Amino acid sequence: MFSSRKLELATYDSVAFRYIAAGSHPDQDTLATFRRRFVDELTGLFLQVLEMGKEMKLLKMGTVCLDGSKIHASASRHSAISHGHIVKIEEQLIKEVQELLALAEQADTANIPDRMSLPKELKLRQDRLAAMAAARAKIAARATQRYASEKAEFDEKQAYDAQRWAVFYLLR
Repeated sequence: MFSSRKLELATYDSVAFRYIAAGSHPDQDTLATFRRRFVDELTGLFLQVLEMGKEMKLLKMGTVCLDGSKIHASASRHSAISHGHIVKIEEQLIKEVQELLALAEQADTANIPDRMSLPKELKLRQDRLAAMAAARAKIAARATQRYASEKAEFDEKQAYDAQRWAVFYLLR
């Protein structure tokens, strides 16, 4: 629901909206002004709610599309996240940490009411970065192990084929 007018009406009709509004019925103009004033905080809060929902397995995020192409693939549940994707998420989290530090600096210099606990937010993101670094190392180790096993299998097949061809030429 995007309309401030619909949000105002929902505080009268919907129990969930009434609960979120703490039983009050803010004017649509007040809602619109609040949204404009705190757009950055609302964006971060919305992203955190989505991430929490994803972590709690309440929702799945991604692109849904249909295609009839047939492509040979070797997919595994254990390699569902790629190294490149981890790097992108790490870059995003580093950017968020820098933004939070800037907010902390801004809060120290300005007279802004404190809406979030910046140390907790920083720790949360730093913990995520550490978990992603561990995941990246695990993916790299798995790739190295897979390469070694596939290389050994390939070398074994090559030796077997060479032996069969040698026998073939000897019997001719």
